[in-house]
Amino acid sequence: MSNKQKILIVDDDENIAELISLYLIKECFDTQIEHDGESALNAFDRFKPDLILLDLMLPGIDGYQVCREIRAKSQTPIIMLSAKGEVFDKVLGLELGADDYMEKPFDSKELVARVKAVLRRYRPVAQEKPESAVKKVDYPDLSINLTNYSVIYNGQSIDMPPKELELLFFLASSPNQVFTREQLLDHIWGYEYVGDTRTVDVHIKRLREKINDHDSWRIATVWGIGYKFETL
Repeated sequence: MSNKQKILIVDDDENIAELISLYLIKECFDTQIEHDGESALNAFDRFKPDLILLDLMLPGIDGYQVCREIRAKSQTPIIMLSAKGEVFDKVLGLELGADDYMEKPFDSKELVARVKAVLRRYRPVAQEKPESAVKKVDYPDLSINLTNYSVIYNGQSIDMPPKELELLFFLASSPNQVFTREQLLDHIWGYEYVGDTRTVDVHIKRLREKINDHDSWRIATVWGIGYKFETL
């Protein structure tokens, strides 16, 4: 059985899709190509990719909707590809759950590097470990477990993409310590990440939509600097 990681490539431009596939195969990935949104959704269930390269401008169901539908059932990493380079488009893609956003035209080596970087950051739910090895922080009505990638808030399990959970855990592990956006990028996304600090703002916004301020704690903005997990 192959141990190669699988990449689903979704792009209506056959030449671009084939070129991407060739570069990824050269790097020892398995690939599958789809050219429209409906086929991509069907292929996702069959192929079970480790990562998706998703063009936004697709016939029929566009890339935004494909991302929404996949995010409703899976946290599989998604890198969006688009000729749209406006900040609005990038932020929208990240808010829908994309892990990265690349503007066309892009360098093939950079694409491969980003695929590898996102796969390194993404970790599936870990198996149970001894209590001493569990990475977990607890606050009133909030428990964040980095060992099995789970968040319990007000007694309910909260679904979060890996980077949202890692960001929340990192902040909560150092209560009342202020981190700049650049520091958070370095710690959560890594030094090789080429995105900008808006990525942090988008993920904080998504965390706040899922977790409200508590009487004992909150995710606080430190204006002009960054963020902190504040205990009250």
